[in-house]
Amino acid sequence: MDQMKELEEYFDRLWPICRSLTGDGLRESLEIVREIIPLELTEVPSGTTVFDWLVPKEWNIREAWIETPDGRTICKLSDNNLHVVGYSIPVDKRLMMAELLPHLHCVPSQPDAIPYITSYYSENWGFCLSANELKTLPEEGEYRVYINSSLELGSLTYGELVLPGTGEGEVLFSTYLCHPSMANNELSGPLAAAFLAKKVMSLPNRRLTYRFLFIPETIGAIAYLAAHGQHLKKNLVAGYVLTCCGDRGNLTYKFSKRGNTEGDRIATHVLESSNHAFSTTPFAVGGSDERQYCSPGFNLPVGSLMRTPYQKYKEYHTSLDNKAFLSFAHLQETIDVAFLIVRALELNQCYTTTIPFCEPQLGRRGLYPQSINPDDTRETLHRLLHFLSFSDGETDLLDLATKRNDSLFDYEEIIHKCRQADLI
Repeated sequence: MDQMKELEEYFDRLWPICRSLTGDGLRESLEIVREIIPLELTEVPSGTTVFDWLVPKEWNIREAWIETPDGRTICKLSDNNLHVVGYSIPVDKRLMMAELLPHLHCVPSQPDAIPYITSYYSENWGFCLSANELKTLPEEGEYRVYINSSLELGSLTYGELVLPGTGEGEVLFSTYLCHPSMANNELSGPLAAAFLAKKVMSLPNRRLTYRFLFIPETIGAIAYLAAHGQHLKKNLVAGYVLTCCGDRGNLTYKFSKRGNTEGDRIATHVLESSNHAFSTTPFAVGGSDERQYCSPGFNLPVGSLMRTPYQKYKEYHTSLDNKAFLSFAHLQETIDVAFLIVRALELNQCYTTTIPFCEPQLGRRGLYPQSINPDDTRETLHRLLHFLSFSDGETDLLDLATKRNDSLFDYEEIIHKCRQADLI
């Protein structure tokens, strides 16, 4: 099946599910992702202490609506799961507008949009609606509000896939799966991560270990780091948070807090040589789970790959971030660039020549051309000779490619031939 079509089909299945930090919607979503890649699921019990945080109670919701004094039923969960404030406690009461109004949320600057609002860590309730709909509500008369939800001890669920490599070092791709129906901010990241993992699974002879993580944002990363943070601190060579991967904006790379890690260097090199328009942005805490991975105690080499950054597009955290806003072609392009980053990480290492004293005799190994023309033949030979000269066990391939203004992938065939000839 065409991958863009497959991306769209999985999007359509995931879209209507009411997800949150915990609960059956999150588990249902992870089970769908498990059809793409073999995730292992972990449950972290409510009340578990994870650094300065507690894993919250599990939230599930079945039905919600408001009945107006003039007989209309509005803010139905079944119409749009953004209508209910996330983690709303159960409610069944009758109110006057003055009492109801503090529990209603809209975006006056975007009168047709339903906002995304949560109340994860304080027990409250509320509804979200467009500013235009709010204007139509009667000021007099009695409203009935109904939220059939539960907030009780349960667990937080996350999914993980670890693809072992033959050598040392790990690469993390982290994404979140915890928001209700939003397309770019919610579903583009998990879809990109899942289909990227599928491509990485097909790589023969992976050198590095790849860890794909599907978590509820913030608390999921904190819970995961509480269990695995020291392992990542010891083994991680590069990491990327995948978010906002499917809008029509240019690609964006957000640096890790260190700013000059191998992961940062590889990502920017791939973007520079990919012929795609892109921008970079320095690390900042406003964003996603990179702020947990880069917190002082860990300071992991984790950046973020996205298109238009969160909060930089007006549809962000509203109902306008829908399927029409998403581009599956651009989502596919993000996956392809992420896979180029994987391939570049696989190539990038410090190579060591088996013949360190003077140049090896290339002719008897079939690596020296019979005639040298002032064209690609000369350039290919020079590239080979430079590669062998810098195969000193100290200079990584990216350093060499940068010195020569080459693409790292220009050396892929050279490395293959040198391995066949036992030169490295």
